[in-house]
Amino acid sequence: MKTKPKQKKRLWLPFAIAAGVIVLLLVLAPIVVPAVGKWFTSQETAVRDGWAVDLGDLIGVDETQQVEIRHAPVESSITVLQLVPTDIEDEGFTYYDTAVQQRIRAMLDRGQQISGRQVEWTAETPMAFLDPFGTGANGLYLYFETDFPTQVEYTVRVDDERIPDYSAVAADSSGKEYSTTHEFQLIGLVPGEVNEVTMKLRGSWGNVRQTVRFTIEMPETHSGYDTILNVTDGPSTEPLDEGLFTMMRTNGYLGYGFLYDNSGVMRYEMVLEGFGMDRILFYGDEIVTCVSSNKLARINGLGEVEQVYPLGDYELHHDIDYGRDGTVVALAEKAGDTNVEDLVLEIDLDTGAVTELLDFKDLMAGYYAQTRPIRATDPFFWQVDEQDWIHLNTIQYLPDTDSLVVSSRETSTAIKVENVHGEADIGWLCGDPAFWQGTGYEDYCLTPVNDFTWQYGQHSVAWAPGDEEGVGYLRMFNNNYWALSSRDGYDPDLPDGVGTDLYGGEGDHSYTYVYRIDENAGTVELVESFPVPYSSIVSNSTLNEDTGHWAVNSGIAMVFGEYDASGALIRQYAYECTMQGYRTFKYDYKGFWFQ
Repeated sequence: MKTKPKQKKRLWLPFAIAAGVIVLLLVLAPIVVPAVGKWFTSQETAVRDGWAVDLGDLIGVDETQQVEIRHAPVESSITVLQLVPTDIEDEGFTYYDTAVQQRIRAMLDRGQQISGRQVEWTAETPMAFLDPFGTGANGLYLYFETDFPTQVEYTVRVDDERIPDYSAVAADSSGKEYSTTHEFQLIGLVPGEVNEVTMKLRGSWGNVRQTVRFTIEMPETHSGYDTILNVTDGPSTEPLDEGLFTMMRTNGYLGYGFLYDNSGVMRYEMVLEGFGMDRILFYGDEIVTCVSSNKLARINGLGEVEQVYPLGDYELHHDIDYGRDGTVVALAEKAGDTNVEDLVLEIDLDTGAVTELLDFKDLMAGYYAQTRPIRATDPFFWQVDEQDWIHLNTIQYLPDTDSLVVSSRETSTAIKVENVHGEADIGWLCGDPAFWQGTGYEDYCLTPVNDFTWQYGQHSVAWAPGDEEGVGYLRMFNNNYWALSSRDGYDPDLPDGVGTDLYGGEGDHSYTYVYRIDENAGTVELVESFPVPYSSIVSNSTLNEDTGHWAVNSGIAMVFGEYDASGALIRQYAYECTMQGYRTFKYDYKGFWFQ
């Protein structure tokens, strides 16, 4: 009986399959990598496609203002109402529309006018609305009247040992310290918890005229974000500064701003149209901030949008600052342009006029000509085909000299621009002079005093004048990360300790840096430095000049913290996001929400 010969094992088959997969990946890489990169960055320009929230029972509809009046979907010992525009589910609806805001304001004004006739709005029975203007998910609007001028102190208590009491003195919308009519937004209610609120109405002589208590079970966050962060105390025992840590542009949760107290408890969830805030500018008793990738807004302490500033064909990125004479300066780019992150806009807060103040392609045309678009093999491959040749990420206007200080991540250089409303020109470049050798910009470089390691990939650059004319201090988050995606022919000799890995390795650090710059002598000296968690991109170090404390966000590490004047950590907070959280500033919100 014949048997069949054994077939030889196809040992080559797995290798052939692997080789085929590799070839396929190489073929698809030029297509897949750009597509993934564009998908990731496109999140920043996306606009919210839905504003609808949980609704309570319908009470009635105001046909004139096209606003529904509902019971708010909360359990409370006081009556809490809800105002819902009837067009909230229409395509293109946004709360960042002054026409919508005016309709809501008309409803609140009408409610105030009935006081004393159909109903008494007192501290025990206030007119209360949950987030009437649609901009702060857990803000509670209150209106009531008192017989004597008082101010409102309040404490929020939650039956959870992880959540301490939160106390504040409310800033009234009238701007008065003591008043007989009280209209304010109560800040500090914890989402998803039963909050007990104690209000003390205190007279100008310090006496408490009335104490009122009520409870309210707040809805969960709109975003689904954590209400309690993981907290780690550092070696410093100094008390934390007053204020709320304000998280901006948290990837995976764009379109929201999260505000946390010193215990890591969320006290406010700001709802935006998209993008992220970048920075909050306090403008009298209002704020100005980014509310989408091509829109700024001016908002009062009630959460009411007073004015909206559309930017037309421009898109925001990274930063805004006060400009001259009631304007704001903003970093921007032309929508759809392959040249990105290289323009400065000026927005008039009165008229809304938008002016292109500076185009760095013109200002630094000689260097721009030496750059190229990003390739799929470059460190910032997700921007493939874009010419991100300078990547401006911070802006500060200096009114005394009509100058700008900007931070260029791509060149690892801080740049001063002089005479920005005239014949603008470079004042100085603060960065490794070796980078600029042979570019034609060598003579602008500041000369280092003593030995130090230059900053690389820096963010949140801020200039503060010194005691001598022409001398100042430049503060920054030194990412300590080297990458170059827009220029060939430069290979730096990096000092030990400078990172080249996006996510870093064991022992890698970023730093808070403070330089002393002598513009008269053209020199720069590193006078202060302390290590912080490593973050190759994004991030900020921001000084509270009153206390000497630093608020520091390391975005890739997904932590922020407060450090004392010596650079010792007081407390650190860990958060979750997709890849990175852009910035965390600490603001006291005095004159806006609090007295």
